[in-house]
Amino acid sequence: MKIAIPTEDGLLSAHFGHCREFAIVDVDPDKKEVLATEFLTPPPHEPGVLPAWLNKMGCNLVIAGGIGARAIDMFQSKGVEVIIGAPVLPPEEIVEAYLNGTLQSGMNACDH
Repeated sequence: MKIAIPTEDGLLSAHFGHCREFAIVDVDPDKKEVLATEFLTPPPHEPGVLPAWLNKMGCNLVIAGGIGARAIDMFQSKGVEVIIGAPVLPPEEIVEAYLNGTLQSGMNACDH
């Protein structure tokens, strides 16, 4: 499983489309284990670019604070799960909480 988390300054970025980089985390969900993490600079933000980019890399889960409805629809149409309203924490803590079933999600911080 490959998880994408938008980040800024080492923490989850509240706005998916304007993050500085993405933490791409390879995990073994059965063992609840992180296999590898890399931080990648995304291409310039334009509608539809980030979902296509992350999908091409094989991400099958996006954990975000806020993300636009169009991006959510694009991900879901490709079978990519999206969790919104995640807390502003380091990506390692977010993934650990997800794997342990304790990730708290909430309101979408993005309204477009």
